[in-house]
Amino acid sequence: MTEQSRGHSVDLQDYGLSSHVREEAARWPGLFPARVCGQHRDVYRLVCEGGELAGEVSGKLSYNAESGAAFPAVGDWVMIDRTDDRSGSAVIHQVLPRTSVFSRQAAGSAGGPQIIAANIDLLFICTSLNADFNLRRIERYVTAAWESMAVPVILLTKADLCDDVRGKRDEIAAVAPGVDTVVSSVEHSGEHSGGLDEIRGYIRPGKTIAFIGSSGVGKSTLINRLAGRELLATGKIREDDDRGRHTTTRRELILLPGGGLVIDTPGMRELQIYTGDLSKTFEDIEDLAAECKFGNCSHGAEPGCAVREAIEKGTLPAKRFESYQKLKREMSYEGLNSRQLENEKINRMFGSKSGMKQMFKVLKEKRKRER
Repeated sequence: MTEQSRGHSVDLQDYGLSSHVREEAARWPGLFPARVCGQHRDVYRLVCEGGELAGEVSGKLSYNAESGAAFPAVGDWVMIDRTDDRSGSAVIHQVLPRTSVFSRQAAGSAGGPQIIAANIDLLFICTSLNADFNLRRIERYVTAAWESMAVPVILLTKADLCDDVRGKRDEIAAVAPGVDTVVSSVEHSGEHSGGLDEIRGYIRPGKTIAFIGSSGVGKSTLINRLAGRELLATGKIREDDDRGRHTTTRRELILLPGGGLVIDTPGMRELQIYTGDLSKTFEDIEDLAAECKFGNCSHGAEPGCAVREAIEKGTLPAKRFESYQKLKREMSYEGLNSRQLENEKINRMFGSKSGMKQMFKVLKEKRKRER
């Protein structure tokens, strides 16, 4: 959130207001569109045409919510009852349909999805080139990112602490085919000091980019550099384990001076996937599986298993296959046929087929306008 939005009229197009959001908002006469820029417990920070104000969900919205995913999240467009706080906080009556959702499995016994960010166009998956570098974690993030409907980009930070940047990029290309990779370092000038210009190349006015990754990989530092000032708290590298200190404690949407929006997110020590697209992240394994002698091959002791043969030949790393199996079990997709798998993914991502149809209608209209 910028200081200029506080108590002054705001052009919501700067915050990503599109024609499809206007169309959805028109269905709620007497209410006003606003975007969620932050949340602290039950209080939301909103930006609307009248500026910034606080908001709380209505009793009806709260009562009808079937899960935590039905509540507003940072990046959501919502409908509120006022455009200023002269008579108190705004009341959020409706969450408008999302065009993309990055989520994870919520902690605790209740489970279900926890929305990390909504209505994002691009996801920077941040991982540092020191102690944080982990191929299995990258596979995990990319799997969730592809399912989110946003475009993933892998952002390698702290290149000044790595002696083999090219080698690390080659390793990532093998586990995340088709995903762009950007290298950055904000500590020293030189070959990778930039990265910032390359990052800026992905940022466009009205577009929203979320920075996700483990604690201490430098997300807040990068956002501060993009903003041109210290908006977010940052921490120094710990000498004992070469990791950054966790500083971000909540999600926040920020309007950059040159246009475009970024969402800073708290570091996640482990991303437990709620739903993900294994077919894109592990396309090599699924292509091999299609060559197995038996259609229901479990890739164990069956004869004619192309997957086991590739592992034995060394063309498929055993650890990559183990990662694939683990994620499949984690998402409870094991043993489902293609129709059951599709239905399960629809329910997890959209709540229902009608929710899916609504989202794809929005995306279709969006693509037409961008042509």
